[in-house]
Amino acid sequence: MTQLEAAKKGIITPEMAKVAKDELIDEKELMTLIAEGKVVIPKNVNRNFDVRGIGKKLKTKVNANIGTSGDCPFLDVEIKKLQAAVKAGADSIMDLSTGGDLNAIRREIEKNCPVMLGTVPIYAVAAELAMKDMTTDNIDEEVLLRNIENQCREGVDYITVHCGITRESVARMDNSDRVCGIVSRGGSILADWIRKNGRENPLFEYYDELLKIAYKYDVTLSLGDGFRPGATADATDRPQIDELIILGELAKRAQEKNVQVMIEGPGHVPLNQIAANMILQKRLCNDAPFYILGPLPTDCGAGYDHITSAIGGAIAGAAGADFLCYVTPAEHLCLPDENDVYQGVMASRIAGHIADMEKGVPGAWERNVQMSIARKELDWEKQFELALDPETARSRFQRNKEFDSCSMCGKLCAVKIDKRK
Repeated sequence: MTQLEAAKKGIITPEMAKVAKDELIDEKELMTLIAEGKVVIPKNVNRNFDVRGIGKKLKTKVNANIGTSGDCPFLDVEIKKLQAAVKAGADSIMDLSTGGDLNAIRREIEKNCPVMLGTVPIYAVAAELAMKDMTTDNIDEEVLLRNIENQCREGVDYITVHCGITRESVARMDNSDRVCGIVSRGGSILADWIRKNGRENPLFEYYDELLKIAYKYDVTLSLGDGFRPGATADATDRPQIDELIILGELAKRAQEKNVQVMIEGPGHVPLNQIAANMILQKRLCNDAPFYILGPLPTDCGAGYDHITSAIGGAIAGAAGADFLCYVTPAEHLCLPDENDVYQGVMASRIAGHIADMEKGVPGAWERNVQMSIARKELDWEKQFELALDPETARSRFQRNKEFDSCSMCGKLCAVKIDKRK
């Protein structure tokens, strides 16, 4: 029985009880939100870890992408990134590996992962073809579904599946005037497959089979945005919205089959369109949890896209986004290292906290006020405790032993001067 099915039957599972306690929300209220498809608890029946809830009235969660590539197929490097992400407070890890022994890499990452784990199964299938010097239009539907089931059986908690790309929507995309075209790897693979084979997207055509697999292991479907905008000039265009409409319909079908589902979103979006995109998704997808990459409100932040993403993520989260996929300083440039991973997670966590304050998530505003009080009282230990990154805050602090203040102000500490009154 899936978490969604249990909720519909009025059963509070141990996972629901754990999430309710962590989120300071009533168990029955959480159960109702899950039953309505507004909250998911991604957890494979074959895996045990510290569960998290994603969705309405809950804290904004953060995911970190890691994974090998053909140029860097080294598992030990990815384990270090995993550890850096968890240390920084990531709620989720996605293994996007495309180089090396993909099955062994995924299993080892899963073994070392103390949070929810996601994958994009089509990457593994495409990568295996690439290793044989075969193009992705040779993907076999049965092989793809078998790979999905294998990953689900082994314990993956959620999978990104680009089911919203269809023959009709690809034709529309090809007739659009996009600046960047298709920037989603999974989206480009499936669009190419459709063009070359002249057939329907197998993830759309065999969606019912996919639902059976997901139900069996209670794997949450993350319906991928294969046509997400990769340029701010492409945001909120017909291909993006066309896919979103399809995803809303597919989400409803999943929920009817007791399969947990969330929706993936943009992407590169100008500042003045971010809130509208969140509202539109919630409306079209019946308030299903929204999982977004960024969004990035400018295309010119190369080398600092974790900051660009945090700006967009805070606005998106405040407008209703539930799950932020981090962006690192290496985005658009190279494979991130462990420091990039750490910085990316922290930037997204800051964005999520800002959003939670705006959304009125229990504890967010209170923590902020407590930090202000600690600053007023020059209580450094309390400040470190309340900081989103206590270790970095402590390492930055340089105590002036004579005046018991930071090295910026010394004798001219405004707080100390104000206390003279």
